[in-house]
Amino acid sequence: MVTIPQTAGSSDVTIGVDVGGTFTDVVCYGPGTAIRVVKIPTTKADPSRAILSALDFARENWDVPADAIKRFMHGTTTATNAVLERKGARTGLLVTKGFRDILEIGRQLREDMYSVILHPETPVFLASRGLRLEVDERLDAAGKVVTPLDRQSVIDAAERLVAAGVEAIGICFLFSFLDPAHEIEARRIIEERHPHLAVSISSEVDPLFREYERTVVTAFDAYVKPVVNTYLKRLEDNLKAAGVPAPLQIMQSRGGLAAASVVRQRPVRLFLSGPAAGMIGGCEVARGAGIGNIITVDVGGTSCDIAVVENGQPKIRSETQIAGYPVRVSMVDVSTIGSGGGSVAWIDGAGTLKIGPESAGSEPGPACYGRGGDRPAVTDASIVLNYLDPEYFAGGRLRLQPSRSHEAIERHLAAPLGVSVEDAALGMHRVVNAQMAEGVRRVSTRQGIDPRGFTLVPLGGAGGIHATALAEDLGMTRILVPRFPGVLAASGLLAAPVEHEASSTFITNISGAEASAIRNVLDRLDIQCRALLAAEQISESNVSVSYYADVCYVGQSFYVEIPFHVNEQDPLGRLYDDFVREHERLYGYSNDGAARIVNLRSSHKAAQPKGALSLAYEPSGGDVERLKRTVRFPGNERMEVSIYQREALPIGFAFRGGAILEQADTTTLVGPGWTGSVRETGDILLVRR
Repeated sequence: MVTIPQTAGSSDVTIGVDVGGTFTDVVCYGPGTAIRVVKIPTTKADPSRAILSALDFARENWDVPADAIKRFMHGTTTATNAVLERKGARTGLLVTKGFRDILEIGRQLREDMYSVILHPETPVFLASRGLRLEVDERLDAAGKVVTPLDRQSVIDAAERLVAAGVEAIGICFLFSFLDPAHEIEARRIIEERHPHLAVSISSEVDPLFREYERTVVTAFDAYVKPVVNTYLKRLEDNLKAAGVPAPLQIMQSRGGLAAASVVRQRPVRLFLSGPAAGMIGGCEVARGAGIGNIITVDVGGTSCDIAVVENGQPKIRSETQIAGYPVRVSMVDVSTIGSGGGSVAWIDGAGTLKIGPESAGSEPGPACYGRGGDRPAVTDASIVLNYLDPEYFAGGRLRLQPSRSHEAIERHLAAPLGVSVEDAALGMHRVVNAQMAEGVRRVSTRQGIDPRGFTLVPLGGAGGIHATALAEDLGMTRILVPRFPGVLAASGLLAAPVEHEASSTFITNISGAEASAIRNVLDRLDIQCRALLAAEQISESNVSVSYYADVCYVGQSFYVEIPFHVNEQDPLGRLYDDFVREHERLYGYSNDGAARIVNLRSSHKAAQPKGALSLAYEPSGGDVERLKRTVRFPGNERMEVSIYQREALPIGFAFRGGAILEQADTTTLVGPGWTGSVRETGDILLVRR
């Protein structure tokens, strides 16, 4: 438990905390003060401990008392980690009689057709067959009751699940998206008898058609709910005990904040909490620079998150995959690969150098951390190639040990491959850069987007190290380096709006849709969103409303989310035209065939006060150039480079690569052939000559 003394009359302070797999990033600012940032090693066993350490650091180093913190935003990987590590709650599932095996049957599709050993490709780990029980009830396809809910069958099923030791129950009845009464009643019955259980019902988690997808997302919600509840409740209690008056706000996968109390009701919306914050931060930086088309590459210690932003608008997906399984939740369109500073290098059976997806994390971390790790990670390669200053890593909070990097690379890579330690380190960088480039192509060229017309925005603790090499591989000629790239996800939290969205199935051909029927559905969704905003005491006058429709050609199985401009003169005509263009961009073809609306969605956003990214840039006034050192670039050039102190660079300062920019939160490697200049915002624009 951390205790921070109180100071009456302190200025209001805003804090954003993003917990990653290796570091916990903290951004703090208040009226009339400079932006302050710090990176603290993540405490994997209990991520909230690192957050409390951040409060201690703020008190001792920034003179920030607890009662001065009036806004506290948090990005978390708790829900994602629970799934990836299979550490969610023991979960039971109640379904309509006759539909016990929906979760196991899935869509009867296999990605891996020819493997000698076949593994389940549906998430049966969420609830084994013995924990999936049937209930007597049934609605027809029109939502009319065929079989009334049998109260005793619910009681019996719940008793069996409790006896089996479940901590959570998901309820997914047939056609409940048309009438949720049976699910609501079943939940009431269970909570009456077993109030300690976490219960998720599909009509609230995902009130849309398609039984398999709805069952999966409801089961995921139940699976992570006890874990998320415990974590957020503990964090809220600790913040309160520390004297922090600010309510805890959490970043959701769609890119908007919500109160922790609201998030705990539907924790499945947290799967891309951290990556969403990084993308929002990248959008804000690009907007300030007047750049609309960007590709953000967030390279942390464990993973690399990649997103494409066109015309300043992040892309939203209505469905994504987590650990290879479909999760139908609105999320920012971020692609994640297992390539980060902590990704471990290894040699496969064919003698090929591989990077990741296993990560050394922060405990024990790369070999150079000196915490017991003895396998080479990408950070060790950066040390060997002289990209990083061992005395200034994470602002000097972590002293690296170069000798351990050399030993690990020699033993595990250089000796087996018959090359020098430096050549092995260079090979590691080339491999990881190639993996990142392929990750970018997956979300750009494969979706009809030419990355050469976009500006790369590197972020995360290791983003700057790989930026110019990655851009060269992709043919990109412009890189925008944010003022605080290493903690941009935490800064993005401070810039994000509060957002709530609600969805409903509404299946009708566009050509025959009735405007009044659409308006009735949207009005109902608006009421749900307003209620959630009211719970956070947000005035409607500060809220912007957007509508979306999931659209597909008649006969198609999958749909595309399209903005629905309901106030235009011909909103349905505009919707159809926008769908055709988006279909052409995504899949390379379109036609003039009939299209239909599948789902409708309402999103309510409340803009927050301008964050730390909007503050004026003021150079520190210290020495601009620290020293020089010789490095070897991924292109195999070896040269002596200038080391610039990033925060001391004045507006308009220009330089040429090779160079290295050092700052407390990250290091940026500028390769030969690039020129850089400091903009009025403090961001640096790199241009390929």
